[in-house]
Amino acid sequence: LKHILNLKLLIHLVGSQPSQSSQQVTSPPSPTAESLGDGNLSFPWSRLRLPRYIVPLHYHLLLHPNLTTLSFTGTVQIQIDVQNNTNWVVLHSKGLQISKATILDQNLNHLSDQVLPVLHNPSHEQIGIFSPRVLSSGQKYFLYMEFEAELAEGFYGFYKSTYRTSEGETRFLASTHFEPTSARMAFPCFDEPSFKANFSVKIRRSRDYISLSNMPVVIQLNGDLLEDQFAPSVMMSTYLVAFIVCDFKSVSAMTSSGVKVSIYAAPEKWMQTHYALEVAVKMLDFYEEYFNIRYPLPKQDLIAIPDFQVGAMENWGLTTYRETSLLYDPLTSSISDKLWVTMVIGHELAHQWFGNLVTMDWWNDIWLNEGFARYMEYISVEATYPDLKVDEYLLHTCFVAIGLDSLNSSRPISSPAESPTQIEEMFDSVSYDKGACVLHMLRYFLSEDVFQSGIVRYLRKFSYGNAHNQDLWDSLSNTCSEDDFTSAKHCYSSDQASKNAYLFAGEHLNLTAMMNTWTLQKGIPLVTVTRKGPRLLLRQDRFLRTVHPSDPQWQAVQQGFLWHIPLTYKTDISNSVHIGEEASWVKINSDMTGYYVVHYADDGWDVMAKLLRENHTALSYKDRTHLIHNAFQLVTAGHLPLNKALDLIGYLQLEKHTVPLLQGLAYLEVFYHIIEKRDEPTLTKNLEKYILQFFRAVIDQQTWSDSGTVSERRLRSEVLSLACHLEYPPCLERASQHFKDWLHSNGTLNLPTDVAETVFSVGAQDDHGWTSLLNTYKISLSEAQKNKILFALSTTKDTDKLQRLLAMGLEGEVIRSQDLSHVVWMVARNPKGLYLAWNFVKQNWDTLVEKFQLGSSCIRTMIVGTTGQFSSPEELTEVQLFFESIKEQSSQLRATQLALENVQKNIRWVQRNLETLRNWLNEQMK
Repeated sequence: LKHILNLKLLIHLVGSQPSQSSQQVTSPPSPTAESLGDGNLSFPWSRLRLPRYIVPLHYHLLLHPNLTTLSFTGTVQIQIDVQNNTNWVVLHSKGLQISKATILDQNLNHLSDQVLPVLHNPSHEQIGIFSPRVLSSGQKYFLYMEFEAELAEGFYGFYKSTYRTSEGETRFLASTHFEPTSARMAFPCFDEPSFKANFSVKIRRSRDYISLSNMPVVIQLNGDLLEDQFAPSVMMSTYLVAFIVCDFKSVSAMTSSGVKVSIYAAPEKWMQTHYALEVAVKMLDFYEEYFNIRYPLPKQDLIAIPDFQVGAMENWGLTTYRETSLLYDPLTSSISDKLWVTMVIGHELAHQWFGNLVTMDWWNDIWLNEGFARYMEYISVEATYPDLKVDEYLLHTCFVAIGLDSLNSSRPISSPAESPTQIEEMFDSVSYDKGACVLHMLRYFLSEDVFQSGIVRYLRKFSYGNAHNQDLWDSLSNTCSEDDFTSAKHCYSSDQASKNAYLFAGEHLNLTAMMNTWTLQKGIPLVTVTRKGPRLLLRQDRFLRTVHPSDPQWQAVQQGFLWHIPLTYKTDISNSVHIGEEASWVKINSDMTGYYVVHYADDGWDVMAKLLRENHTALSYKDRTHLIHNAFQLVTAGHLPLNKALDLIGYLQLEKHTVPLLQGLAYLEVFYHIIEKRDEPTLTKNLEKYILQFFRAVIDQQTWSDSGTVSERRLRSEVLSLACHLEYPPCLERASQHFKDWLHSNGTLNLPTDVAETVFSVGAQDDHGWTSLLNTYKISLSEAQKNKILFALSTTKDTDKLQRLLAMGLEGEVIRSQDLSHVVWMVARNPKGLYLAWNFVKQNWDTLVEKFQLGSSCIRTMIVGTTGQFSSPEELTEVQLFFESIKEQSSQLRATQLALENVQKNIRWVQRNLETLRNWLNEQMK
């Protein structure tokens, strides 16, 4: 049964309108007859966003990267459509030396016999080109420029990457990463998502390399150098353009509709590409059917780039990946690695429709791309690889979102973003994870069929164009017949939307009004359920883990928050809101399809704990997991005493399902990590004893192998890792023996992949083991294996070794820079490494920002990964002082607010719960 819970309990909905900044109306600079004497021209445009009166139609781009000098030269001819009389063309360029600029008319005649002046506004990454002759409204022109630059250091623009052969030779390649605002580093362009155009790319290269771009090569011209000419692209945004020059090898296959799919990797890793090929072919077939729209390009290349900051990138027809996100080595990749590769490919290929075919109008709605692609990972993998049990991970995605969204420093899904740093910061858990969970809620609310047909309508209507939030709601709240599609009409008008609304529980629902409460306001609701005989009383508040109802600021942070909540529930006898006297229990938010936290008032949690003890299978595994998650979240927020949540998970000794088991274990592990970093030896020991005693049966029944279902294998990885971390003797003995055998075989023995990381971690505790692992790390051709070794190296208790890891990550030779933020986070998790990692971030701050860009996920990981381990007032002061000292940068970042709030949350948790935990453990140990 579905209801819209719209309880106005003393709360008025305050209109939260999106900011107007994303719909700028711009008037052109008026034509000017200024003379061109030096210094007479000032930059004609003052805004961050480009003027709208010049629209690019087609780019003809020629690039020649030189992998010896590590620089590139290029020319671009952009056909432009002028919509107001002007003398100026303003567009983006960053770090490019522009040696020549001219404007030609429709017939390619020069408008001026001299080279045109190019003005630069570096703070806005813009250039202005002045034409002495007025460009007339309604006319088309060609803007021609010649430029050059170094191949970029780092991970943005047209940048250089390297790999080493097993003979020790270093080889270079040049690759691109433009999202969100770095196409302007590779060629002058109108670098905003709504300026869609066609791109005709040519690349010059030596015969030792191949070149790739979004489209297939149509002509190859010979000469001293080869010139590859690629077919013109479909209409697309600049951030999706891609080109690569490398010496990689590939495997290829065809989809059932005739799309050529190829996987590229460094030559010695070619054998690890076969699984990705199988996945990509299946996924493209699946999406063509699900979206009912043919993939519009003739080919899809997937390529593993050795230096890559994010997980992957959806460039149309040429998707780029971190090696760990694309390569699968059956000998060293675990089941989790396999699932990861499958999900990332599912994500990037979903983008070929969501994001590429239909693109958000501006970055404030990036969730339309990322939330959808994240959600489609689950739908696509479930359909194509049901044995991977991907559904078991969906709750975790929502829990990650709730973690961020229950802090005051969160943001609405759709938020204003103007500067490149603000735009970069939009690629966060709110866009991806909360976006996916809100879509999941909507799919279950509307039903799968209505949801799917609404998506198809949205994709068809806005193909090759741009869309806003509102366009999605309009598409979802109209049901069209097949005739409407074939007649190419879209049966929708905005005034019809409210009439067309769904009928639930006797009330008309305006989908836009409902969804605006989820996308235009931040945070997550808390639904409190009170049982009054046969009825349930429900109220909603905003759920915050950092503010308690008794705090003075409670009213202020609640003001104006109200959600339209699709409420679902189960009881043991009935399914109506009037549940009757006889119902012994009621569970709200069935299978956690809704994005909200539930609190059972009075003795409600005791009822739930009793149900789990006596008959836990009356609830689905998702419901059991959801109860565990909500209970511990409520503890942190101060709504529930810790001992109640700990009693609730007492039933886990009966639990046969991996997901609730791991959820309960994860909380105990979190507490352990907080306490082991404080001076609390007795408490640490007691918690360790309790976990090992309580989960002994599960630990002891694990085999050190790769047998079993996906769920069993995942459980094995997690449980044995924790048992060895807690120094459980049988675990240490088995792991040490495996490690000895592995060392003895000189690395030729392949460890069971699911336990390899645990074996390496135990082996890394002495000097010889640590050094041997580092040597294997240097020569291994498997990124999956290297990841496991790197984690193991970070578990050493020797601070000199931990320092060395951080230094190697910064230097970028042995440990690549792309992995540095991960190294910092892993070292910070180690009680012996927390202050090392924190001091490392402080001391190298400027270098880190230069390497990774301020708004990037790497900087966010380092800030939150180090500070997230702090739990004392002194540490909070220390963090505040550092952020104060880098105020110019920290004030631009959302991550610094998040970090401070996280530490405050930890401090409160310790103050509120440490004694309870101590007493509860003492009781258990009797």
